[in-house]
Amino acid sequence: MSSQTLTKDTRKLRYDPREFARQYRHRPWIAWGRALKIIGGFCKFIFCLKWDEWQDRVEQNQTKRAIQLRQLLTRLGPSFIKVGQALSTRPDLIRKDFLEELVKLQDQLPPFDNAIARRIIEMELDRSVEEIFSELSPQPIAAASLGQVYRGKLHSGEEVAVKVQRPNLRPILTLDLYLMRWAATWLSPWLPLNLGHDLTLIVDEFGTKLFEEIDYLNEGRNAEKFATNFRNDPQVKVPAIYWRYTSTKVLTLEWLNGFKLNDTKAIRAAGLDPEEIIRICVTSGLQQLLEHGFFHADPHPGNLFAMPDGRMGYIDFGMMDQLYETSKETLVDAVVHLINQDYTDLAEDYVKLGFLAPDTDIRPIVPALEMLLGNAINQNVGDFNFKTITDQFSELMYDYPFRVPAKFALIIRSLVTQEGIALSLNQNFKIVEVAYPYVARRLLTGESPQLRRRLLNVLFKDGKFQWQRLENLIAIARTDSNFDVLPTARLGIQYLLSEEGQFLRRQLVLALTEDDRLHTEEVQRLWELVKDDLQPNRLFDAAIGMLTEISRERAAAILPQATSLFPLAQNK
Repeated sequence: MSSQTLTKDTRKLRYDPREFARQYRHRPWIAWGRALKIIGGFCKFIFCLKWDEWQDRVEQNQTKRAIQLRQLLTRLGPSFIKVGQALSTRPDLIRKDFLEELVKLQDQLPPFDNAIARRIIEMELDRSVEEIFSELSPQPIAAASLGQVYRGKLHSGEEVAVKVQRPNLRPILTLDLYLMRWAATWLSPWLPLNLGHDLTLIVDEFGTKLFEEIDYLNEGRNAEKFATNFRNDPQVKVPAIYWRYTSTKVLTLEWLNGFKLNDTKAIRAAGLDPEEIIRICVTSGLQQLLEHGFFHADPHPGNLFAMPDGRMGYIDFGMMDQLYETSKETLVDAVVHLINQDYTDLAEDYVKLGFLAPDTDIRPIVPALEMLLGNAINQNVGDFNFKTITDQFSELMYDYPFRVPAKFALIIRSLVTQEGIALSLNQNFKIVEVAYPYVARRLLTGESPQLRRRLLNVLFKDGKFQWQRLENLIAIARTDSNFDVLPTARLGIQYLLSEEGQFLRRQLVLALTEDDRLHTEEVQRLWELVKDDLQPNRLFDAAIGMLTEISRERAAAILPQATSLFPLAQNK
C-alpha cells in the first residue's frame, strides 16, 4: 500500500467535528431522521416507566423495563452501547435489575453476519482465512460495541483471539457524534453544573477516543506500550500482538484464559481471593495514572480478567489516554495537600489541572473545600472513598465555577469504573483503603527527586517537622502487604546522608532538639531496624555533622543523647 493511500486512510479515521457538521448541514434530513429515532426511543421508554408508576406495577415490571433499556441501547448502536457499558459498572448508582441487563452490553451483543466477518478478514489481510488460521471458531465467542471476537489457532500452534470490526462503523459514529455535539451546544447553558463550553469538549474527547478505537493498528501499538510499562510487574498480563495478521479493521492477539471481574462465583471457585484481585486492579490503575501516565480509559469487566494464576489480564486497548508529567506531579500534589488538609494549596492544584479558570478568585472556595472535604478526611480511612469525593464535589460545583476538563473526563470515568468493578466483587469496598497505602508507599520509597520533594511537603508545615504525619503515613503504608518498613528506613537514611537531603537534615535536627525526641521509642526502633545494615561510625559522624550545621553549642548540649541513641558509636 502506498504512503499516499496510508495517509488518506489515516485521515478517514480522524475525528473532525467541523467536517462532520459540513457533511450533515447539507443533508439535514439524515440528521433529523436519526435524532427523531433517538428521541422517540427514549420517550417511549420514559413513558413506560411512568405508566408503571401510575398503574402501581413498578415492581412487577422491573425486569421487563431493564430488558427494554438494554434493547433500546443496542438498537441505537455503538455510541449508546458505550454509555450503557459505563453505567453497568456502577452498582451504587443503577438499580440491580437494570445493572444485570446492562452488564450484557459488555460482550453479549448481537453479532453481525459471519460471512461478512470472514470477508473483512480476507480483504484486510489479503489472503484466505484458511491460509492464516489452522482453526477459527465458526461463531464469534463475544460481540462488542465496535466489533466481534473469534477464537482461533495459527498454523504455528499459538492460540489467538481475532477481533473483526463491525461493517460501516465510521458513518454510524460520525452521525451520532454530530448529534451529541449539537445537543451539547444547546444543553450546556441549562445544566446545573458549571461546565460551560466544556461539555462540547467532553463530547470531542469522547469522539476522538472512539475514532482511535476503530483503528486496530493504533490499538496494537497501545497494547505494546502498556505491556512495556508493566514488563516488571508479575501481577499484570498483556496479550502479545501478531502484527503479521493485523490491520486497521482486524486485530490478532494472544488468547487469554480468565474470569470476568464481576463473576465472583467463578473467581472463588478457581481458588482466587477477590480481595487480592481488587487490590491488583486498583493498584495497577493508580500505577497507570501516577507512574506511567498512560492509562486504560475503558476498564469495564469485559476488558479485565482474573487469570487462573492470580494475574490481572488486560485486553481492549483502543481507548487509552496520556497524562503528562506536569499533570501527574500536580495529581500527587493534590493527594498530598488533601492528606495535609492544606485547602489553599488544593484549590491552586485545581487551577493547575484546569478544574478552575486561571483568573478564579480561590479565596471563597478554600473554606468551602475545607467544609466539604474536611469532614470526609477526618473520618476513618476506610470510610473515605472516591464516591465520597465525587458526591462532595457535585455539591460544590453548583455554587462555584468548577469545570470538568476534557482531559480529566476519561480519568474520572476510569476511576469510577474501577471502583464500580471492585464494588461488584465486594459491596463494602472502599477505594481509599487501597489507594492510600499505595500513595504512602510511593512517597516513602520515592525514587525520583520530585516524589521526595512531595514527601517533604507532607512532613513539614510552616517550616516545622510534623512527627504525627510521618507516623500516620507509615501506619497507612503498613496496611499495604507489599510495604516493608526496613528497606524504606534504609532509603530514608541514605537520602538523609546525601547532599540532596541537606535541608531535611537541618529540619530534622531542629525537630529532634526542640521536641527532645532523641529518647523516644520511635527513634530507638528506627535505629534497631537499620543499625546492622549501615556503618555506625559513618552514621555517627553524619549525626554530629547534622548537629554542627545548626550550632556548635547545640551540638555540645545534645551530644550525650546522640551517643546513647547510637551505642555502637560511643567509643568514637
